[in-house]
Amino acid sequence: MINSNKEIIEVNKKQKEFYNTKKKNFVSKIWAKIRGGLLNSSRQKLGIKEQTYETHLEWIGDVSNKKVLDLGCFEGNHFSLYLAEHSKEYIAIDLSDLAIEKLKKRLEPFDNSRAIAVDFFSNDFEEKEFDLIYAFGVLHHFEDKKMLISKLNEKLNTNGEIISYDPLTTSLPIKILRFMYRPFQTDAAWEWPFTKKDYKLYNVSFNIIEKRGVLGKSKWFFMLNLLPLSNSKRIIMGKSWHQSDWDLSAINESRMYRCMHLTMRMKKK
Repeated sequence: MINSNKEIIEVNKKQKEFYNTKKKNFVSKIWAKIRGGLLNSSRQKLGIKEQTYETHLEWIGDVSNKKVLDLGCFEGNHFSLYLAEHSKEYIAIDLSDLAIEKLKKRLEPFDNSRAIAVDFFSNDFEEKEFDLIYAFGVLHHFEDKKMLISKLNEKLNTNGEIISYDPLTTSLPIKILRFMYRPFQTDAAWEWPFTKKDYKLYNVSFNIIEKRGVLGKSKWFFMLNLLPLSNSKRIIMGKSWHQSDWDLSAINESRMYRCMHLTMRMKKK
């Protein structure tokens, strides 16, 4: 267990090297293809990506008078340029200097924007008082959630908000698969999908305004290919499964824990 700021920074140095080189072992490459192929196909066909982004846009709201941090954005995520264009002040940070250099070029039209290759936990990153922290696929990269939450609170303005999207490891089949894969995982040192304990910690530390789980029942959508159904019927069933996941996970934690991913809108207490 990591228990110091120095240890987090050391792990993040290795993470920086990984994202700059993208070196993966054979097992990690196979896992990425299977996971990316099956899940990305399902998200696309069932409209999961689109619905998630539409929801994030609603949560982002009017940022014309807000200072925004795009945390761990690599060379830019779905909303990086939107946030840069519409916010009062936009700062993007990532460990990868190579990715940040690419993002800097994309941000050249926006005078209110900066992209910095820096560790969120480093003393070199002194910026504070953010009204919004957008963290897509980022928060699960930190093993010590208590230290992360403390740092997030330190960086947030009064009533500041966080929009996050991260994997869960609360569904039994997924937990078993991850357990089997972890000994061979190239990036295991900074891959810590949320547990039930992690979610409860966030729930205590912030006001969770809204949450949505994705890929609960709908993670089995690919199995419908084994049934003698038309493609349109498979899509209808899959979308129904997804909408059920989406709606029920917002009000029912047990349904949320069946999902593979969790997105949250959180507010500083």
